[in-house]
Amino acid sequence: MSKIAVVLADDFEDVEFSTPKAALLEAGHQVEVIGVEPGVVIGKHGTEVSVDLAAADADPNDYAALLIPGGFSPDHLRTNDAIVEFVASIARSQRPIAAVCHAPSLLIEAGVVEGRTMTSWPSIRTDLANAGAHVVDQEVVVDGQFITSRKPDDLVAFSSTLVNMLM
Repeated sequence: MSKIAVVLADDFEDVEFSTPKAALLEAGHQVEVIGVEPGVVIGKHGTEVSVDLAAADADPNDYAALLIPGGFSPDHLRTNDAIVEFVASIARSQRPIAAVCHAPSLLIEAGVVEGRTMTSWPSIRTDLANAGAHVVDQEVVVDGQFITSRKPDDLVAFSSTLVNMLM
């Protein structure tokens, strides 16, 4: 099937990585973890994940979609120019981007939320609105190429929506 990029840094929400990753693998997709640099990142609950490729070395055109797990990872990633450009490039290509919980903060940094309807964890909803998004409180929101969800409780619907978009 397709190769899916996941951008990840330390302090990611473990289940927001593992649940969609499992759904993607089960659907036959390949998952590649993109980070600031190769190595290991550690989730909030201790999950260790190997970063396959640095964003500076990754070609956004190699991926059919992008997954951005939440936790504090997106906040760490939004200060890295190579990560932000990687995300913005995939957004410009109109390929699917799935962002859960705090992940839309990275989409804000990439400048791609204006005019979009999205959801997120409550603490970044004002940031989304200030960046020009229409913010709603729903389990899953699909607006064009963007799939957003609020929290770990939404992961089954979030993951199946992403998998279905890739069919």
